[in-house]
Amino acid sequence: MLNIVLFGPPGAGKGTQSQKLIDKYNLIHLSTGDLLRSEIAAGTALGLEAKKLMDNGLLVPDEVVIGMIENKVKEHRQAPGFIFDGFPRTVPQAQGLDKLLQDNGTEISCMIALRVDDEELTTRLLLRGKTSGRPDDQNEELIRKRVQEYNTKTAPVADYYAGQGKYFAVDGIGDIEDIFKALCQHIDALKEKQEEK
Repeated sequence: MLNIVLFGPPGAGKGTQSQKLIDKYNLIHLSTGDLLRSEIAAGTALGLEAKKLMDNGLLVPDEVVIGMIENKVKEHRQAPGFIFDGFPRTVPQAQGLDKLLQDNGTEISCMIALRVDDEELTTRLLLRGKTSGRPDDQNEELIRKRVQEYNTKTAPVADYYAGQGKYFAVDGIGDIEDIFKALCQHIDALKEKQEEK
């Protein structure tokens, strides 16, 4: 299985690039944001609790998110692989994900990070807020809080995967196609290694 963690702060372009990677490699998209939004739209107890936290710029508890991911992994056992978008965000989540995948006979192949500076992220998110309808994309203070939250809590996850020799970084500023090509180079090299084993 090809299991990729696509990593980067809010507004780095993960949604755009993950869709292109899904189409090219036939992967199942696991976006915790989408999973949570569908729970919120369905009005489940989990969704309502998550909405309250998200509206305040806070993260949803790990066990809730891992439970949703496990259901998806079990639902798609025959898939060529998964792309994890927006998860894991903390080292305990990464450890939980490793255990969940191990229990299901697979593992993370690599983490690829999209690097974008804070000012560019703020500009992108405010722009996205004009069309996305997401309240957390329309408030500059909240955006800066989300980026700060990413920088302090999420960046250590890169070190976790680097420690496993699974971390790669790609410049997330520039032409969408050029960024996509850079991502594919890493993935194709990885697939070759996997096939040699």
